[in-house]
Amino acid sequence: VGAASMAKLTFMVGGLEEEFKAAEELFTCMGANVVYCGQVGTGQAAKLCNNMLLAIGMVGTAETMNLGIRYRKQM
Repeated sequence: VGAASMAKLTFMVGGLEEEFKAAEELFTCMGANVVYCGQVGTGQAAKLCNNMLLAIGMVGTAETMNLGIRYRKQM
């Protein structure tokens, strides 16, 4: 919500390039980054990859914290 209210979203867009260019100005009103990804569906694929990478980082952080807490209890 914070990024949306400050118009700092990132849009990863797939579709026909001429349709993207027609809508690009609208995207820039709502977001700071607008990336054309190619054919239909590629924007969703890029978003999915981005979310997966974020989730992997969060799982790694959680596991590291868990390990640290367990290690500290053994001391």
